[in-house]
Amino acid sequence: MNLRIVPIAEEHVPDFHRALDAVARERRFLAFLEAPPLEATRAFIINNIAKNNVQLVALSDSELVGWCDILPKDRPIYAHVGVLGIGILPAFRGRGLGAALIQAALDEASKRGIVRVELTVRAENTRAIALYQKLGFEREGALRDTVLVDGRYEDLVMMANVDRSRARPR
Repeated sequence: MNLRIVPIAEEHVPDFHRALDAVARERRFLAFLEAPPLEATRAFIINNIAKNNVQLVALSDSELVGWCDILPKDRPIYAHVGVLGIGILPAFRGRGLGAALIQAALDEASKRGIVRVELTVRAENTRAIALYQKLGFEREGALRDTVLVDGRYEDLVMMANVDRSRARPR
């Protein structure tokens, strides 16, 4: 298996859409329960490429098997903040790919002067929480009963990785 992490490109849109849909339909990890329409996904990716946002994909040979992005918040007072999102197809979990994707995304975010990288994760996703902590994320709080899927409420844990050495003069 030849695994590579590369910036997303327009050619990845159909495979990204399929991967996003597969992970979303698990109903356990993402804010989506299914992927948005293909054209909305295409517009999202093209916009991220145009803005030079951090959006990486993991390729196994030529198959897209995961992604990680750190997208900036859109208000001037949050110009130093990015929000992390990640997903990995089930067959590729537990092999260190998540850590590699997140580290690569953090490295790219650092080049863009992103000081604070934040995320939310479902409280029951203890494997992800442990991974985030290993990569320097700290718990900052919880949002109680924020998720409702299939009649079941879940808490979200708020986490952030803050490193002022990544700051660039503005």
